[in-house]
Amino acid sequence: MLIMPDLVTAFSALSDSTRLGIVEQLMSEGELPAGDLIEGRGMSGAAISRHLKVLRQAGLIKQRANGPQRLYSIQPDGLRAIADWTISKREFWETSLDRLEAAILEDDEP
Repeated sequence: MLIMPDLVTAFSALSDSTRLGIVEQLMSEGELPAGDLIEGRGMSGAAISRHLKVLRQAGLIKQRANGPQRLYSIQPDGLRAIADWTISKREFWETSLDRLEAAILEDDEP
């Protein structure tokens, strides 16, 4: 599991809409070459390359060479760590929401 600084790096990487879109695309379409990740984003290859580097450094995607082509895919452990951390906060949110619901119901009583 990622430790806190790694989680901060991962969340920071995902806070950019382009990078979040790249992760979403890789999750839905699987491994893709960089060229496919450029299409429809209105950015240069160099700009997408910088975004891919941030995602790789955050441990969210991985890259492999296939001849001259670079292929990108999801790094499951990076996303799993984010999911695990988020799920670990479930009890807090459920308790908070239960208290909120109770307060709202109390206010509705005459």
